[in-house]
Amino acid sequence: MREIVSDAELVAHCGLYCGACRAYLKERCPGCHENRKATWCGVRSCCMEHNYASCADCAEFADPKDCKKFNNFVAKFFGLLFRSNRPACIAQIRTLGLQGHADNMAENRRQTIKR
Repeated sequence: MREIVSDAELVAHCGLYCGACRAYLKERCPGCHENRKATWCGVRSCCMEHNYASCADCAEFADPKDCKKFNNFVAKFFGLLFRSNRPACIAQIRTLGLQGHADNMAENRRQTIKR
């Protein structure tokens, strides 16, 4: 099993931290950026199309909740189910940068900022 380490490359496009995800740690998922099977993810597709590291780079939406790709029904459902606050993750990336976000998430051993 992998260890939780701080790595900006493990910050998902939506702001989650793959480096603390159970599937990543158990080597069942390569993480958002390397997961070629994640073609279903609109956020990932959009960020790749615009060459963004994450939604924090998007100038079109100051608040990611205004983006229909970021804030769709499935995202709302999973956010509620897992008490995940992805907009807070994006805000933290904008404040601390990708590496600062990765440092914070790894230090606190969490994949997301909880609601």
